[in-house]
Amino acid sequence: MWTMKNGLLITLAVVSVWFIAAWWGMARRAKEAGKHDGEKPETLYHSIVGFVMCFLDTLGIGNFATTTSAFKFRSTVPDEKIPGTLNVGYALPTILQAFIYISIVEVDVWTLISLIIASVAGAWIGAGVVAGWSRRNVQIGMGAALLVAAALFSLKALNVGPPEGSALELRGLLLPAGLIGNFALGALMTLGIGLYGPCLIMISLLGMNPKAAFPIMMGSCAFLMPIGGVRFIRAGSYSMKAAVIMTLSGLPAVWIAAKLVTWLPRAYMFWLVVIVVVYAAVMMLRSAAQEAKK
Repeated sequence: MWTMKNGLLITLAVVSVWFIAAWWGMARRAKEAGKHDGEKPETLYHSIVGFVMCFLDTLGIGNFATTTSAFKFRSTVPDEKIPGTLNVGYALPTILQAFIYISIVEVDVWTLISLIIASVAGAWIGAGVVAGWSRRNVQIGMGAALLVAAALFSLKALNVGPPEGSALELRGLLLPAGLIGNFALGALMTLGIGLYGPCLIMISLLGMNPKAAFPIMMGSCAFLMPIGGVRFIRAGSYSMKAAVIMTLSGLPAVWIAAKLVTWLPRAYMFWLVVIVVVYAAVMMLRSAAQEAKK
């Protein structure tokens, strides 16, 4: 039987096919032009990073900040290419997450679709700006964004925040507030700050059941990441080989985590995330200071 939810999942499948085709075509042309010949990704390291971070991502912890920390720790991806690599490399694993959570978690379909559209619009505008930024601008932007993410993770780990609501939809003035918020979060995705933590907090502030945030935040990312990712691919502002490795290792991690999601102590993971996110922010801002001296 046809439902709006089924229509949303079919649309997501179409977006997936479009993204794969667009990535394949542009990557092949870039390879023929020799644009990625100088890349030497650490295959094993990026495979481990992609698997572990997508596993955590499926639990709702997010993987942008932690992956940025991993990149900075080994300097495996240039700073200015980190946002693009994250959006491209994690697009397909995030789409798989969206399929899973949209299918099993109850939320008002119209609210879900409206917030997804707002985030996609934010990502489309944001990616066009960030893809052309200099290395130092990306470093400063991501460093500041990561500190915000660390603060949000800390509040979540301490259970500080609004009480959990029970609504499964947004009505009245709450809907435009949610649309504006998700638009901003979509734009921030292109700076390398994950949408999950801030979206979860926003949904709670608006009085919705936090469980409803999972299909909203994962559905939002599943649509905005391919669209934003294509803009990064077209601009060449990403590491193609690292993104491919992250995709291939992230897909099985999502499937496994979805099966084991109720077994793991997420509270401990949040504190680990806070530590690595702060580390990444400090390293990014330090790099920006060194860039300024040059």
